[in-house]
Amino acid sequence: MARLVLLILALLLAAPAQAQDEAKAWEVLRRGGGVAVIRHALAPGIGDPSGFKLDDCSTQRNLSEQGRAQARALGERLRAEGVAVSAVLSSRWCRCLETARLAFGTVTPFPPLDSFFEDRGEEPARTAAVRDHMKAWDGRGTLVMVTHQVNITALTGAVPSSGEIVVLGPNPDRSFALVGRIRLGDP
Repeated sequence: MARLVLLILALLLAAPAQAQDEAKAWEVLRRGGGVAVIRHALAPGIGDPSGFKLDDCSTQRNLSEQGRAQARALGERLRAEGVAVSAVLSSRWCRCLETARLAFGTVTPFPPLDSFFEDRGEEPARTAAVRDHMKAWDGRGTLVMVTHQVNITALTGAVPSSGEIVVLGPNPDRSFALVGRIRLGDP
Protein backbone atom coordinates (compact mmCIF):
# COMPACT_ATOMS: atom_id res chain seq x y z
CA MET A 1 0.00 0.00 0.00
CA ALA A 2 2.86 2.39 0.85
CA ARG A 3 4.40 1.76 -2.58
CA LEU A 4 1.11 2.64 -4.27
CA VAL A 5 0.84 5.88 -2.28
CA LEU A 6 4.44 6.79 -3.23
CA LEU A 7 3.76 6.03 -6.89
CA ILE A 8 0.63 8.19 -6.92
CA LEU A 9 2.50 11.00 -5.15
CA ALA A 10 5.36 10.81 -7.66
CA LEU A 11 2.90 10.99 -10.57
CA LEU A 12 1.12 13.99 -9.04
CA LEU A 13 4.41 15.80 -8.50
CA ALA A 14 5.56 15.03 -12.04
CA ALA A 15 2.38 16.41 -13.65
CA PRO A 16 3.25 20.13 -13.20
CA ALA A 17 6.77 19.57 -14.60
CA GLN A 18 5.32 17.67 -17.57
CA ALA A 19 2.82 20.48 -18.23
CA GLN A 20 5.63 23.06 -18.04
CA ASP A 21 7.78 21.05 -20.49
CA GLU A 22 4.79 20.73 -22.81
CA ALA A 23 4.12 24.48 -22.67
CA LYS A 24 7.76 25.20 -23.57
CA ALA A 25 7.55 22.69 -26.42
CA TRP A 26 4.43 24.34 -27.88
CA GLU A 27 6.10 27.75 -27.58
CA VAL A 28 9.14 26.58 -29.59
CA LEU A 29 6.93 25.00 -32.26
CA ARG A 30 4.76 28.12 -32.61
CA ARG A 31 7.79 30.43 -32.75
CA GLY A 32 9.47 28.33 -35.45
CA GLY A 33 13.05 27.21 -35.68
CA GLY A 34 12.41 24.02 -33.74
CA VAL A 35 12.23 20.39 -34.75
CA ALA A 36 9.25 18.14 -33.98
CA VAL A 37 10.48 14.54 -33.92
CA ILE A 38 7.40 12.31 -33.96
CA ARG A 39 7.14 8.61 -33.29
CA HIS A 40 4.78 7.05 -35.83
CA ALA A 41 1.19 6.65 -34.70
CA LEU A 42 -0.14 3.45 -33.17
CA ALA A 43 0.93 0.34 -35.07
CA PRO A 44 0.36 -2.63 -32.75
CA GLY A 45 3.28 -4.96 -32.19
CA ILE A 46 7.06 -4.64 -31.98
CA GLY A 47 9.55 -4.59 -34.83
CA ASP A 48 8.55 -5.99 -38.19
CA PRO A 49 7.40 -9.45 -39.27
CA SER A 50 9.85 -11.86 -40.85
CA GLY A 51 9.87 -11.33 -44.59
CA PHE A 52 9.67 -7.55 -44.16
CA LYS A 53 10.15 -5.67 -47.44
CA LEU A 54 10.59 -1.91 -47.50
CA ASP A 55 8.66 -1.54 -50.77
CA ASP A 56 5.72 -3.76 -49.73
CA CYS A 57 3.47 -2.42 -46.96
CA SER A 58 1.65 -5.77 -46.72
CA THR A 59 4.83 -7.27 -45.21
CA GLN A 60 5.16 -4.57 -42.53
CA ARG A 61 3.59 -3.66 -39.20
CA ASN A 62 1.14 -0.92 -40.15
CA LEU A 63 -1.08 1.65 -38.48
CA SER A 64 -4.29 0.43 -36.89
CA GLU A 65 -7.55 2.36 -37.34
CA GLN A 66 -6.80 3.97 -33.97
CA GLY A 67 -3.33 4.88 -35.27
CA ARG A 68 -4.82 6.50 -38.37
CA ALA A 69 -7.18 8.55 -36.19
CA GLN A 70 -4.23 9.44 -33.95
CA ALA A 71 -2.19 10.66 -36.96
CA ARG A 72 -5.05 12.83 -38.25
CA ALA A 73 -5.60 14.27 -34.76
CA LEU A 74 -1.87 15.03 -34.49
CA GLY A 75 -1.94 17.18 -37.64
CA GLU A 76 -5.17 18.88 -36.58
CA ARG A 77 -3.71 19.77 -33.20
CA LEU A 78 -0.53 21.28 -34.67
CA ARG A 79 -2.62 23.38 -37.05
CA ALA A 80 -4.95 24.45 -34.21
CA GLU A 81 -1.90 25.49 -32.16
CA GLY A 82 -0.68 27.70 -35.01
CA VAL A 83 2.44 25.66 -35.80
CA ALA A 84 3.79 26.52 -39.26
CA VAL A 85 5.32 23.34 -40.66
CA SER A 86 7.99 24.06 -43.26
CA ALA A 87 9.06 20.50 -44.13
CA VAL A 88 8.03 16.95 -43.26
CA LEU A 89 10.62 14.17 -43.48
CA SER A 90 9.87 10.54 -42.74
CA SER A 91 11.34 7.10 -42.41
CA ARG A 92 10.52 5.02 -45.46
CA TRP A 93 8.60 2.48 -43.34
CA CYS A 94 4.91 2.49 -44.30
CA ARG A 95 3.69 3.27 -40.75
CA CYS A 96 5.82 6.43 -40.66
CA LEU A 97 4.91 7.57 -44.17
CA GLU A 98 1.20 7.03 -43.46
CA THR A 99 1.46 8.93 -40.17
CA ALA A 100 3.10 11.85 -41.95
CA ARG A 101 0.62 11.87 -44.85
CA LEU A 102 -2.44 11.69 -42.62
CA ALA A 103 -1.11 14.44 -40.33
CA PHE A 104 0.50 16.81 -42.84
CA GLY A 105 -0.40 15.77 -46.39
CA THR A 106 2.96 15.89 -48.09
CA VAL A 107 6.08 14.08 -46.95
CA THR A 108 9.62 13.49 -48.15
CA PRO A 109 11.09 10.04 -47.46
CA PHE A 110 14.45 10.46 -45.65
CA PRO A 111 16.48 7.22 -45.27
CA PRO A 112 18.46 8.36 -42.17
CA LEU A 113 15.12 8.20 -40.29
CA ASP A 114 14.67 4.50 -41.19
CA SER A 115 14.51 2.13 -38.24
CA PHE A 116 17.64 0.37 -37.06
CA PHE A 117 15.73 -1.83 -34.58
CA GLU A 118 16.97 -4.97 -36.35
CA ASP A 119 20.49 -3.62 -37.04
CA ARG A 120 21.80 -1.52 -34.13
CA GLY A 121 25.11 -1.06 -35.99
CA GLU A 122 23.30 1.47 -38.23
CA GLU A 123 22.55 3.78 -35.27
CA PRO A 124 25.70 5.99 -35.26
CA ALA A 125 25.62 6.81 -38.98
CA ARG A 126 21.86 7.41 -39.14
CA THR A 127 21.80 9.54 -35.99
CA ALA A 128 24.76 11.61 -37.26
CA ALA A 129 23.01 12.12 -40.63
CA VAL A 130 19.85 13.34 -38.88
CA ARG A 131 21.87 15.74 -36.71
CA ASP A 132 23.73 17.01 -39.79
CA HIS A 133 20.44 17.61 -41.59
CA MET A 134 19.05 19.53 -38.62
CA LYS A 135 22.20 21.70 -38.44
CA ALA A 136 21.93 22.49 -42.18
CA TRP A 137 18.21 23.33 -41.96
CA ASP A 138 17.40 27.02 -42.52
CA GLY A 139 15.29 27.28 -39.37
CA ARG A 140 12.17 28.77 -40.94
CA GLY A 141 8.97 27.32 -39.52
CA THR A 142 9.05 23.92 -37.87
CA LEU A 143 10.88 20.92 -39.27
CA VAL A 144 8.92 17.69 -38.70
CA MET A 145 10.59 14.27 -38.67
CA VAL A 146 8.48 11.12 -38.37
CA THR A 147 10.44 8.07 -37.30
CA HIS A 148 10.72 5.18 -34.82
CA GLN A 149 11.24 4.90 -31.07
CA VAL A 150 14.81 3.58 -31.39
CA ASN A 151 15.80 6.49 -33.63
CA ILE A 152 14.26 9.09 -31.31
CA THR A 153 15.87 7.53 -28.25
CA ALA A 154 19.30 7.54 -29.93
CA LEU A 155 18.86 11.17 -30.99
CA THR A 156 17.34 12.60 -27.80
CA GLY A 157 17.46 10.09 -24.95
CA ALA A 158 13.63 10.20 -24.77
CA VAL A 159 11.54 7.03 -25.10
CA PRO A 160 8.34 8.26 -26.78
CA SER A 161 4.93 6.65 -27.03
CA SER A 162 3.22 6.13 -30.37
CA GLY A 163 2.28 9.51 -31.84
CA GLU A 164 4.28 11.45 -29.25
CA ILE A 165 6.14 14.61 -30.29
CA VAL A 166 9.65 15.20 -28.95
CA VAL A 167 10.51 18.87 -29.45
CA LEU A 168 14.06 20.07 -30.03
CA GLY A 169 15.02 23.74 -29.87
CA PRO A 170 18.00 25.36 -31.60
CA ASN A 171 21.23 26.28 -29.82
CA PRO A 172 23.53 29.11 -30.99
CA ASP A 173 25.97 26.55 -32.48
CA ARG A 174 23.17 25.17 -34.72
CA SER A 175 22.85 22.02 -32.63
CA PHE A 176 19.53 21.18 -30.98
CA ALA A 177 18.50 20.37 -27.41
CA LEU A 178 15.45 18.63 -25.98
CA VAL A 179 12.89 21.26 -24.94
CA GLY A 180 9.92 19.12 -24.04
CA ARG A 181 7.55 16.37 -25.06
CA ILE A 182 3.95 16.55 -26.18
CA ARG A 183 1.71 13.58 -25.52
CA LEU A 184 -1.63 14.11 -27.22
CA GLY A 185 -3.30 11.04 -25.76
CA ASP A 186 -5.71 8.71 -27.48
CA PRO A 187 -7.75 10.01 -30.42
